[in-house]
Amino acid sequence: MLSIKKYAAIDIGSNAVRLLISNIIEQKGKPVQFKKNSLVRVPIRLGADVFIKNKISKENTQRMLDTMLAFKLIMKSHKVVKYKACATSAMRESENGKKVVDLVLKQAGISIDIIGGEEEAAIIAATDLNKYIDNSKTYLYVDVGGGSTEFTVIHQGNQITSKSFKIGTVRLLNDMVKKEAWIELENWIRSNVKTYDKIDVIGSGGNINKIFKVSGKAMGKPLSYFYMTSYFNTLQTYSYEERITELDLNQDRADVIIPAMRIYLSAMKWSGAKNIYVPKIGLADGIIKSIYYDTVSSNTQ
Repeated sequence: MLSIKKYAAIDIGSNAVRLLISNIIEQKGKPVQFKKNSLVRVPIRLGADVFIKNKISKENTQRMLDTMLAFKLIMKSHKVVKYKACATSAMRESENGKKVVDLVLKQAGISIDIIGGEEEAAIIAATDLNKYIDNSKTYLYVDVGGGSTEFTVIHQGNQITSKSFKIGTVRLLNDMVKKEAWIELENWIRSNVKTYDKIDVIGSGGNINKIFKVSGKAMGKPLSYFYMTSYFNTLQTYSYEERITELDLNQDRADVIIPAMRIYLSAMKWSGAKNIYVPKIGLADGIIKSIYYDTVSSNTQ
């Protein structure tokens, strides 16, 4: 007997807001399958408000509300049975984040959980990495967001340690990351990987997905440190406008892609990794898995 249900994850990040709808396929005697059905991304960039003015602007509050109303209708059309909406760095640091959450619940009927950095790292780590990793190896998993980056050390298939750092693409664009934060990150990476002979990095987030797509590499093949450095240097020779017109990057990707690469390259350098793998998974995927395995609270449509 085959059973197919739809679950949805809403990831409210500092750079963009995403709705992921996945098919949950259950068949007697077989492992459950999680198949992506639809992904909608809206670049609201809440972090540009919050990291400078400490609050979400009226304009972006309205955009958030409009987006959530649209997501509600999309979930209804798809007949989604369960969903969870998680807000990360920008919303948790905003003075009026709770007000925006209350407004969305009242007017769009969507309940949003503002989650902490460690919980965010745990949900991301809940993604089915076993499909993408070699259990005999050691990895540093790096999920780059607009407001923060989550790091997880994985050894022989087990999560050893995780930490969230307030180093993100939107923060870097606005020159809001102090030297001390970079030093703390470097020390954390070096101290947590020093006992392992060889490390590979796993990268997640919209920017590394785009970089991987541009590379033309086959799925499952890594990007080398040399390639990443070369592409990073190439990007910097183009102006913001040229990255849009000549490199075909979206306007909300053309600026943040450079600080994102800085974070990935730093993680590779400090861990001694020669390669970065890009499985194209992230927080939204982790939310879907966490709903299914009932490790987080969820809402019914």
